[in-house]
Amino acid sequence: MTPTFVRTVRRGLVLAAALAAVLQAPSIASAEDAWPSQPIRLIVPFSAGGSTDVLARALGQGLGTLWKQSVVVDNRPGAGGMIAAEVEAKSAPDGYTLMLASGSMFTVNQYIYKKLPYTAKDFSYITTVASNPMVVAVAPSLPIQNLQQLISYGKTQHPKLNFGSAGIGSQVHMADEAFAGAAGIPMVHVPYKGEVLALNDLMADRVQVVLPNIAAAVPFMKGKTIKVLAVTGDHRSSAWPDIPTVSEAGLPGFNVTGWFALVAPAGTPANVINKIQQDTVKVLAQPETRQRLAVLGMDPVGDTPQQLQSKIATESAKWQKIVSSSHISAN
Repeated sequence: MTPTFVRTVRRGLVLAAALAAVLQAPSIASAEDAWPSQPIRLIVPFSAGGSTDVLARALGQGLGTLWKQSVVVDNRPGAGGMIAAEVEAKSAPDGYTLMLASGSMFTVNQYIYKKLPYTAKDFSYITTVASNPMVVAVAPSLPIQNLQQLISYGKTQHPKLNFGSAGIGSQVHMADEAFAGAAGIPMVHVPYKGEVLALNDLMADRVQVVLPNIAAAVPFMKGKTIKVLAVTGDHRSSAWPDIPTVSEAGLPGFNVTGWFALVAPAGTPANVINKIQQDTVKVLAQPETRQRLAVLGMDPVGDTPQQLQSKIATESAKWQKIVSSSHISAN
């Protein structure tokens, strides 16, 4: 075998490798650009009918139309969202399993559970989809008509009033705790696996107070099966303008807002995260989506992953103080 022949073979192998790389590059880019090429699973940490579920179905419908793929809602209630979060954290980081989380899962749970099956580093943060105020709702049998009457009544009750929530550490639970602390009302917590279950028992007079997300309360409000005394945000709801804020009704400065964010497993490709964020913003800008959220008392958000992570850090500090002062523990 001559030196010339060897050099020729080597040059041929190098050229073949280079050609293979060039041919492969477009196929990789094409695969990334083709996302999604199969149905997407959207995990919801609470039961059907609650705020997170209602929002997930509205968002899934819009994204499914945009992506020309099915977005299948998968309800995994229980343990303040931990069951769903663990499933999400252990899913393949390919963008085909997303979770619509409530804010408390990342701002509260780490302070009330001694051991979590996930950490903040197990997720890629995409965007806040929507926010909404909670409402102060009471059982129809309670002899009260406004917030000041509830505060006065609650301070005189022995045994104490019961308040229902969507689970230990949920946004509903924390809103209840924040309100009870600000109002000086001692109340007993009754956790459920979702706020709709708590609202059902409120309607049936099994619990006396619930501070649900307004979206979950809307069917009960329309049916007049519960009494709603106030909204917890810093302004009145455009859908229910006659209901005062808690601040207006007797607790100046009180402001608690729930929010819901899309996350994916850690390691999900940046281009997929960016596409989901950008397409979510497109869906939230659609008139039909905005109208649907407005009816539910929700405000569309669509912030960046960086803004979402900043919000988590800020609110974590706020809720850590309330968890400590209220001696809340899930263990």
